[in-house]
Amino acid sequence: MLPGLIDAHTHAVIGGLAALSPNLQDEELDIASVRQRVQAWRDETRSDADRPLVVFGVNPATWKNPQALAEVFDVGSWMSQPLLLMGSDLHTAWVNRAMRAKAGIDAAYARGLTASQRHTVGVATDGEPNGVLVDAGVDLVTLQLPKPDEDLLLEAGKFAVRANNRYGITAWMDPAANAGPGEALFARAPGSTGTGILPAYRALAEAGGLSAHVAALLVASPLSDAADLERLNAVREQFQGTPNLTMPGIKIFADGVLEYPAQSAALLGEYSNSGKRGEMLLTRKGLQALVDAADARGWLVHIHALGDRAVRESLDAFEAVREHRDSGVRHSITHLQLVDANDYPRFARLGVIAVMQLHWAEMDNYLLDLVKPYLSETEFMGQYPARSLQRQGAVIAGASDWPISTANPWEAMHHAMTRHGPGGGLNPAERLDKTSMLLAYTRHAAQAIGLADKIGSLEPGKQADFIVVDRDVLEVDAESLKQTQVLETYFAGVKVYAAQ
Repeated sequence: MLPGLIDAHTHAVIGGLAALSPNLQDEELDIASVRQRVQAWRDETRSDADRPLVVFGVNPATWKNPQALAEVFDVGSWMSQPLLLMGSDLHTAWVNRAMRAKAGIDAAYARGLTASQRHTVGVATDGEPNGVLVDAGVDLVTLQLPKPDEDLLLEAGKFAVRANNRYGITAWMDPAANAGPGEALFARAPGSTGTGILPAYRALAEAGGLSAHVAALLVASPLSDAADLERLNAVREQFQGTPNLTMPGIKIFADGVLEYPAQSAALLGEYSNSGKRGEMLLTRKGLQALVDAADARGWLVHIHALGDRAVRESLDAFEAVREHRDSGVRHSITHLQLVDANDYPRFARLGVIAVMQLHWAEMDNYLLDLVKPYLSETEFMGQYPARSLQRQGAVIAGASDWPISTANPWEAMHHAMTRHGPGGGLNPAERLDKTSMLLAYTRHAAQAIGLADKIGSLEPGKQADFIVVDRDVLEVDAESLKQTQVLETYFAGVKVYAAQ
């Protein structure tokens, strides 16, 4: 028996929507295979020509050759059928000409982008957009998607709860609960009052089906200020009091992703192919002001930062706040693909939790094909420095970022302990031990989602969230741990999952 596991960063309802939609499951496929599967989904759905076809889980390596995609999806009947191929990273996408026309993405739009925005829309040599979109560029097309109806949202929510309970997960942070199809994510306009997938959580709770604690965060625009937080608070107030749903704060995107062709994560150095450093999505002053305004409210701040420059500026913002206020709120930074060694001790000193998706700490096509050619060897091998952060006193919380990677915490623990994948090993010196990973998915994750006083350990006064597994996880090796099966999951003392 173990405490219920906690995922400190997962897009659970979006994961449910993706699972119920056409989905390529992040497979590495050639263009012909992509065409065959997408055409089959189009034939199967027979949607009207103006309704976009959305395919989730597309491996971002697919848009290394956007012209090849255009030769398939910008001809014949596809000339009038909008198509969105959503990257499995949820930060990149490719759209055909019909979808670009629907979103107003043409040569004139591309010419009007500022220097800091140009990376968001891929452009061919003739000045025409080539269909590749990054971060805020993806928002241009998601805003054109019809919002899912309440029945579909509820079904996605039910799927998410079942999937998580099956893995022994009884709590999670949803870090972008006010986003979803039909709404922006990365460039959310100040004052936006979108409710995203929050209605799904409320409907689940009202139906007695939310057998998990959900700490839902609202995404704050890079242009947000103290006044915008008041508008976000109006969204929070609509859902306050929903059983098992808390709304402890906000998420901020500091940068994007390292993978080519996006390369939108902010580096202290530069990408070797372009000499560029990636983009911070907020100014230093703007980031510090936003963090300060949220902290003054007692809100948790959770910052997306993959590049080492984004991590440093995020820590700078937390340090600026701590110099004049100790709110006691445990803020966090998530992803942490690159962290400069000089910043390792700052996490413990500032009380900032490192929320890490260590399932990614393996050699796969993302790292070997889309990252390795563009970083120095030292930077490449230093990715996801979990053990280095831990040695310097950082609290490591476990997370999946589902559906970007599997929600299975047992696989993530295995990868954190072995750091080995199909392409070899990634710096074994950064491996974490089993106890560290079990703490990462229980006590430490409870701290990260603001519920450490209620869950995360089995002791008097806390809620009876616990699981029964098929092996003694304290005794088995990493390979056996990966195969752990949950036999029963209990939420508030009630059995909510039992293996067949």
